[in-house]
Amino acid sequence: MFRLQDKVVLVIGLGLSGAAAARLLGARGARVTAMDNSDTPALRSEAEELRDLGVRVELDLRLPPAGQFDFAVVSPGVAMDSPLVKELRQREIPVIGELELGWQQAVCLNVSVTGTNGKTTTTELIEHVLTHCHKRTLAVGNIGKPLCSAAAESKQLDYLTLEVSSFQLETIRFFRPAVAVLMNITPDHLDRHHTMAEYARAKARIFENQQPFDWAIVQTEALAMLRTLGVKVPSKLITFSAQNRRADIHLDRSLVISSMEGWVGPLIDMEKTQLRGAHNAENVMAALAVGRVLRLPLEEMVAAIASFKPGAHRCEPIAEINRVKFVNDSKATNLDAVSKALQAMPASHPGEPNVLLIAGGRDKGLDYHDLGPVLAQRVKHAFLLGETREKLRASWSLFTPCTLVDSLLEAVNEAVRNAVPGDVVLLSPACSSFDLFRDYCHRGEVFREAVGQLQRTSNCGRSEGSTIGGGIRRAA
Repeated sequence: MFRLQDKVVLVIGLGLSGAAAARLLGARGARVTAMDNSDTPALRSEAEELRDLGVRVELDLRLPPAGQFDFAVVSPGVAMDSPLVKELRQREIPVIGELELGWQQAVCLNVSVTGTNGKTTTTELIEHVLTHCHKRTLAVGNIGKPLCSAAAESKQLDYLTLEVSSFQLETIRFFRPAVAVLMNITPDHLDRHHTMAEYARAKARIFENQQPFDWAIVQTEALAMLRTLGVKVPSKLITFSAQNRRADIHLDRSLVISSMEGWVGPLIDMEKTQLRGAHNAENVMAALAVGRVLRLPLEEMVAAIASFKPGAHRCEPIAEINRVKFVNDSKATNLDAVSKALQAMPASHPGEPNVLLIAGGRDKGLDYHDLGPVLAQRVKHAFLLGETREKLRASWSLFTPCTLVDSLLEAVNEAVRNAVPGDVVLLSPACSSFDLFRDYCHRGEVFREAVGQLQRTSNCGRSEGSTIGGGIRRAA
């Protein structure tokens, strides 16, 4: 554990991560100054709580305050090329992130999960498996609870189970997982990382400080990308893939199969779980590989996975109204996630598109044309909202009809008007939520409420031949 007593520390950003870092630093005897470039009622309330703990707080500040600091802790939302961080480096003030600080103060081993998609589900799945197998763990990190807020609890744990983002990995120094999991690497966050190579290298930092006796569990396709970039993995390696049968763990129809020495044969039948789609099979593979490394009994792991229920906002069925399904996939904030969701939707008639897609939000610098082929195959109409709607229409209108809408409620109503029995209304935005919503959870809840209103209307004694709000048409 790194000593913090009497260190002079600057904390930048007072969201969940920054506030947790400031509290941990104060509790460990550091002299803390915290700052944020905003000044909102929520931040003022947070500032008052921190001041009561002895933290000096500055709001609405664009550059670091004067003075010398032993180091600075930046929240994940602060880009490394921002003027604020450049100023710190010019003043030769070391910069780390909240993840690094939390790791330095924790006292148990960790299993860390990163990747473009699937990392939250996989983190939750690993936590569920470990708990079922009587291991004391806690899921923290990018999943919602900052690592700094769990440092004290780590004394009572066997492992911390961490979800780790590329933003967090940008600011590590000594951070080292005993088991590091890389789910996949597909285009995302290019508004911050600028190139796929830069993004992939940020993800690969999860292995940077590992030793030969640690473990890396890596999707075969992601490993191939790292190797083309010259990135080496120093630890022991297990590969998995739903597409590549040469991986140590692979998918054969519904069976997850291992070819690892001493662990050969079928591990689990995905049909006996509540998880669907090849992407979820890879989540299961990663969790099983972690369990193998930690010497958990296969029978207990299979029982745990069979009882696991996927979280909200991830291809979550909301309702079925007049034989039209409504699915909330609000967490799909990049193209690969949308593609996997579209391919997982049930078809009505072979070869005919039956998905009414609701998409749009804040741009992340992605090439939206790349989704064209799967749109043409699965989407009968797209309803586009948010800051990217014009860009999405320009990219997608060659592949499927597109309609611009002003709100998520309008998108749901328009989709309903165009739906027939057998269709799926899918919220899968391909963009971040921060233009119109607090976060992806808020966006998903708004969608859920809109569908709930349709359901209540449908149950109010409408006749067999009627429609919902002028909407879902019944087959002749």
